[in-house]
Amino acid sequence: MTALWSNAIFQVALWATVKVAIILGVLLGVVTYLIFAERKICGHMQARTGPNRVGPLGLLQTPLDVVKLLFKEEFIPAQANKVVFHIAPVLAVFPAIVTFSVIPLGPPPMFVVTDVNVGLLVFLAMSSLGVYAITLAGWSSNNKYALLGGLRSAAQMISYELALGLSTIPVILRAGTLSLVGIVDSQAGTYLIPGTKLALPSWGILHWYLVLPFVIFLVCSFAETNRAPFDLPEAEGELVAGFHTEYSSMKWAMFFLGEYFNMIVICSIMITLFFGGWHGPFMDVLGPVFGPLLGLGWFLLKLGVFLFFFIWVRWTFPRLRYDQLMNFGWKVLLPAAIANVLIAAVWLYWRANA
Repeated sequence: MTALWSNAIFQVALWATVKVAIILGVLLGVVTYLIFAERKICGHMQARTGPNRVGPLGLLQTPLDVVKLLFKEEFIPAQANKVVFHIAPVLAVFPAIVTFSVIPLGPPPMFVVTDVNVGLLVFLAMSSLGVYAITLAGWSSNNKYALLGGLRSAAQMISYELALGLSTIPVILRAGTLSLVGIVDSQAGTYLIPGTKLALPSWGILHWYLVLPFVIFLVCSFAETNRAPFDLPEAEGELVAGFHTEYSSMKWAMFFLGEYFNMIVICSIMITLFFGGWHGPFMDVLGPVFGPLLGLGWFLLKLGVFLFFFIWVRWTFPRLRYDQLMNFGWKVLLPAAIANVLIAAVWLYWRANA
């Protein structure tokens, strides 16, 4: 037993497991109150109060909604494929949890679960798995509305995954690595604007050839997470409730849990690629102990801003028609992403050889 504890690989695996458990627990708590925040924000935007009765300021409303869902009767259609019907909600949550294990929340090694040298590919691979959950949920329900919702979601997510993946290539070309930690490190420090004495943070968004990829990535993020105005798979007026029509109790809730997990993950990836990750002012002056904590604080602050933006967009813009959504993805975003890859590659090659 002593030899096992002294084994370096065992210690690394144990520490990674502890960090994953902490992240999962924190994520569940964050999602609980992110739902509460969305209800309060949308209530404020629509001149309503939102939850305000259960607990102080209504803070216990969402936890008690979870308890209510746990005790609700679970309904399974008689002709459903029961094995796939049970697996689909799990697939909606699992990819987001796996992806979060490679996202650097702060300076390594304390705030990094694992530094995979292809961390960005892990994110793209896991985000692709999300389409299986929705498609299988619609197919296994033996309901035509759920099936149509699943097929629409598959078409939507596959279409926008292409532009989303291409929008990350200029970031890879600039950083020279697929490691998310390496991409954050490439945005450290400052750079001088040519011809001036003005120094700016070396964040990706402040480089002209990464502005369009950021916009493409942002738009595709709404489609990939099925958030309005791209929530076509759940179009109530056309499909009742879409892919989750036949789900109830906690299985129904797991789809929405996965949606909020994915929203947090994709916002975290956006911060990592374009907004310097954990980098921010005053980290160097606080020393080796408080500097990393401030780095975590900067990351969480940026994350909060993006989550608020996602909520704001959902309750501001109307849902697109399906033909508008598909045309925009294939005829606008995809050609723009391809053109930007070529422009960024030529620019970086010229800068390297100038």
